[in-house]
This record gives sequence, structure tokens and C-alpha cells, in this order.
Amino acid sequence: MDRPRTRRDKLRKQLRKAGAAAMLVTNFPNVTYLTGFSGDDSFLLIWREGEVLISDSRYTLQIEEECPGLEAHIRKNTVVMSDAAARVVKSAGVESLAIESGTMTVSLRDELATKSPAVELISTTGIVEELRKVKDKDEVAAIRVAVAQAEKAFGLLQASFGREQTEKELNDDLESYLRRFGAVRSSFPPIVAVGPRAALPHAAPTCRQVAASDFVLVDWGALSGGYVSDLTRVLVTGKISPKLERVYRVVLKANRQAIAAIRPGVTCREVDRVARGVIEKAGFGKFFGHGLGHGIGLEVHEAPRLSAKNEEPLKPGMVVTIEPGIYLPDWGGVRIEDDVLVTRSGHEVLSTLSKDLDDMIVA
Repeated sequence: MDRPRTRRDKLRKQLRKAGAAAMLVTNFPNVTYLTGFSGDDSFLLIWREGEVLISDSRYTLQIEEECPGLEAHIRKNTVVMSDAAARVVKSAGVESLAIESGTMTVSLRDELATKSPAVELISTTGIVEELRKVKDKDEVAAIRVAVAQAEKAFGLLQASFGREQTEKELNDDLESYLRRFGAVRSSFPPIVAVGPRAALPHAAPTCRQVAASDFVLVDWGALSGGYVSDLTRVLVTGKISPKLERVYRVVLKANRQAIAAIRPGVTCREVDRVARGVIEKAGFGKFFGHGLGHGIGLEVHEAPRLSAKNEEPLKPGMVVTIEPGIYLPDWGGVRIEDDVLVTRSGHEVLSTLSKDLDDMIVA
């Protein structure tokens, strides 16, 4: 099955609903989704009668390999992208053009408006992203591989763990292990945060040693086949204090109950509320400030968002993270994150790493 072609046909139906004759796709992950082309610096023009990938000579052979049969307009190095796009739009004879206003720069929009004055530009947001929410079998398979690679890398990190190591050294080791097990690279810069620094949900690694505290938070993922994974575990590197045990068990309960609530038709808000309710009941509500999770796929953060404001129902094929956390200033934080597939009958947890506290001990 030519999945990119099927996706483009679905997009055409959405364009008709939006009242646009064509769409210029400029967000690179969306271009990849619709064509199978894994490069960047390329746009896709799609209209009722056809489609053209606008790129440059660096990618001529790559496009032929990855997108057989897809028409390509290869611009010369003396032609800027906006000129090339305007020429292709004119050649296609479209009068109304949908643009991705959520990601297109103001300057590019202004250039297109100036160079294509007879074309009506229609601002749209999230049309392709809406299609990307529900993954097909190939996408789910790629995410499974990314999860497996991430888990193997983490297992090696646990086995080679040293208390004398720093956050930065652990980060570097983890990135190396991901590639060793087949990942192209990490799906995002790993978060390795020792003790009090784990209270920063997006902490950057420093030279702080593991021995400076009794626990370390690790948030990491793999990029494989264009798709990503995203996981978080907390490793115990010293004594399990009563406070750490209490906080950890609250977060673990929130994680498990939220996962148990996932099934088609349940809204993102309802799943968020399950986890948030556990944490609030334990008295830590004000220390859980972010949403429960997000979709993953071509990007680490994509729709749908599991938050208190999102009333969108879950659908089979969506892959989301479940990552409740408690972050206490001057002490640290605990977050436990899994990747979960929404199935027709409920859900499947794609990540298999243990999250029992006893299994997190590496001291």
C-alpha cells in the first residue's frame, strides 16, 4: 500500500472542507508524512489534480529513491524557495491556496503574497497534524522499534551505572547506547537530573555527580525510522528515604490509573483528571504543573495533548505518553513516563521497562 498517497488523498478531502483549491505544505514533518521524503528544506504543493515536491539538487536522487513516481520541481541554487513555490503555484493554476499559518513564518507568507498576487492565501492550522494523530500499522511498528531501542539503551545505562559519574557523562553514555542499539539518534536531548535538579521538568545535564543525591531522573527516547519514543524513569542511587518512597508511589499510582483509563471515546481531559486526582488527593496537586502527556510520532510533541483543557476523545491508533510528575523545590522530582497505544478495545502499553521502586535501585 502506498500510504503517503493515501494520506494525500485524505488531505484533499480536508482542503475541500476548508474551501481551498490547493495547499502549500511547508512544515517539514508534514512534508515527510505526506510524501515519505526524509529530507528537509522542501515544500509540497498539493491540489485536486496533482502534487509537486519542491526541493533542490541536494535531494534529487533521494527523492527518486524515497518518493518514486512523485513529481518534483528541483530549483536551481540561484532561485530562492519562495520564488520556486510561486512558480509552481502559478503553473498549477490554483486560485486559492491554504497555508500552514501555525508554522509558516510571517516573512514567507508576505513573500508568497507579493509573488502570487492573484492567489488567495487561506490561513489554516493543524490540517495535516489532525491526520497525523491516528497512526497506521507502519507508524506503530516504527514507534515500537524506537521504544525497544530506548529500553535497551536504558538497560545498558543501568548495568554500567557509576555514582562517580556526572549528569553530563550519563547523558553522553545514553546517547551512545541509543545509537549502539540501532537508533539514528536520541529523539530529543536526554534529561538527566540528579536530586534537587529533578525538580526542573526540562533540566539540562550539568557536571553534578550522581553521588550528590540518592536519586536521578532520566527522560530519554530514540529516533528510528523517522519515528520517536519518549520515556522517563527515576533511578535510586542511594538510600530510599520515606519522602522519596511516598512521592514515588503517588506518581506510580497516578501513572497506572491514568493508563488504565485509556480507551476509545474517553477524552484527553478525563485521562488527565484521573492522574491529577491521585496527586491532588495525596496533597501534591500544586507540584504537578504540566499536562499529563502528549502524542508522539514523527515529532516528540504532537497532538493530541492530554491536558485539563482538551475535550478531544481518544481514538484507536493514537499513541500518547502518560507522564505524571511531582516536583518539589529544593528536594527534587519524580516523573514516570510510558508510551501507550490506544486500541479498539482499550490500550496497549508499548513500553515494557519495570517501574516498581525496587527495580529502580542501582546503588
